[in-house]
Amino acid sequence: MTRARLIGSAVKRVEDPRLVTGAGTYIGDLSPVGMLHADFLRSQYAHARLTNIDVSEALALPGVIAVFTGADINDKVNKLPGASTAEGANNPKRTLLADGEVRFTGEAIAVVVAESEETARDAVDHIQVDYEPLPFAVDLDEAAKEGSPLVHQSLGTNICFHQHISHGDVDAAFAKADKIVERRIVNQRVAALPLECRASLAEYRRGEGSLVVYAGTQFPHVMRTQIASILGLRENQVRVIAPEVGGGFGAKANVYPEEMVVPWLAMKLGRPVRWLEQRRDNLATMAHGRDQIDYITAACKSDGTVIGFKGRLLADLGAYLYFGTAEIPTLTTLMGTGPYAFRDIQYDLYGVFTNKVPTDAFRGAGRPEATYFQERMMDAIADDLGLDPAEVRKRNFIPKDQFPYETPMGLKYDSGDYAMALDRALEVSGFAQLKTEAADLRKQGKLRGVGFASYVEICAFGPSKIMGAGGFESAIARVEPSGKVTIYTGASAHGQGHETAFAQIAADALEIDINDVTLLHGDTSSAPYSNNGTGGSRSLALGGSALKLAMEDIREKTLKIGAHILEVSFEDVELVEGAIQVKGAPGRAVTFAEVAREAYNGVKLPD
Repeated sequence: MTRARLIGSAVKRVEDPRLVTGAGTYIGDLSPVGMLHADFLRSQYAHARLTNIDVSEALALPGVIAVFTGADINDKVNKLPGASTAEGANNPKRTLLADGEVRFTGEAIAVVVAESEETARDAVDHIQVDYEPLPFAVDLDEAAKEGSPLVHQSLGTNICFHQHISHGDVDAAFAKADKIVERRIVNQRVAALPLECRASLAEYRRGEGSLVVYAGTQFPHVMRTQIASILGLRENQVRVIAPEVGGGFGAKANVYPEEMVVPWLAMKLGRPVRWLEQRRDNLATMAHGRDQIDYITAACKSDGTVIGFKGRLLADLGAYLYFGTAEIPTLTTLMGTGPYAFRDIQYDLYGVFTNKVPTDAFRGAGRPEATYFQERMMDAIADDLGLDPAEVRKRNFIPKDQFPYETPMGLKYDSGDYAMALDRALEVSGFAQLKTEAADLRKQGKLRGVGFASYVEICAFGPSKIMGAGGFESAIARVEPSGKVTIYTGASAHGQGHETAFAQIAADALEIDINDVTLLHGDTSSAPYSNNGTGGSRSLALGGSALKLAMEDIREKTLKIGAHILEVSFEDVELVEGAIQVKGAPGRAVTFAEVAREAYNGVKLPD
């Protein structure tokens, strides 16, 4: 049995010394010989036709190597596939550079390649573009209506998809309600703002026919798959490496057009090419989050008990679909009842195209949007009925004696006591005192907001009916001849502390020092395949669990070899502080390093 020594204990993070001393290696620190620099010209309009692009002035600048537009690139590569798990969704394919029409401010139109970063950025301003402005749709409510300007003329509508969910008898519930409470709830658009903007460095090794791409991404294997697909390469020709990544927050769990253009440039020009996104471009063009307008209606009894709940949800998808653009709003409806025992429910979710930056995963990815409108409605019900917001919630919580509980959406909750948790939270926060202080301050003309929220989190997306495909994680653990341990995971860190957490699991399994464990990740040439990467709080739950299983195998092999060396049975030995010793006779022992060495010698091994 493994004794936990490190898990649950306060340990210093293994990766921190290099990060806090500036010794970490980010893409901006990489500069291979002969490297060129890329920067992109972006649209100044939300919707316009490109009538002419003149690159001659930019090309004439000293140090400029090349300028490419969509006419130069798009017909030589495949289009971005987008992705959608929403049934029947319209999914317009996207070219790498705008092809005659721009659909959001910031869409890439052309790329400049130069000898220096400064020259590339300067040359972008020397490209002349003639625009023919077109009607645009940026208001979500208006974009969802018939007759609104169309983002994609070929679709004939701005509705990407419509999802209808119904459970129970909603009409009957509303017919017998004592009170109907309605609200229009806006969840505003946000930007992720990682410390490191998007970045990519590509080097094509013509002699080998291989492409090495350094990418600031949350899922290197998916990036490799898409690069190979779009550029027409075999997947084993492409190696993607995520070095230090300065934050992601969901927005880097994507494959962007620029990240496909950079490796194309490296192949075309025969020199390494690096692109470091500027902050203004990051704010304007990297996937945004949230952006929903939800029309929610609750049918209530006079005591605040909800007997019917329905919503018309509008999700602003932006102009195109990224990997999770259409999926994220469906997670909102998936969590549409949260911690509450709503049984008669109905949701109509509309994914709507607008002339804005596409949205995608951001910090919770669809679930916070559900919590937001549920909790706003709990407060609204309390306000309209003159009730205590905490009591309204407790009347609607799933009772603890109903667990395990299956929601109308098919999610299974194994356990919970939500009323107890809320009471405890109000107690330890001193909520009653905070309310009193807020009331006193209001008399002085000062406003202090005091509130609380209850929610159920869904995380660690793994193989499941809801996922549909993929979701698995793997781990490889290798004991070196010295007794040091190297572990490999498909999860790719960008600030989470993987090197510490995974090392804790491995070190605990073998009762060795945490500094004797090294984690390798983020390199598709060595890391096990992951088609979901890091996000949704899944790395430790799935990747860590896979590692634990691998370490249990190594622990068993270690004990077997140790017992053979000590000439006793397997049942008579135990692992204690990095040594295999005979139970009851600690003097008869062999170190883990000695066992590792004998394993590689291959002589003193059991049958």
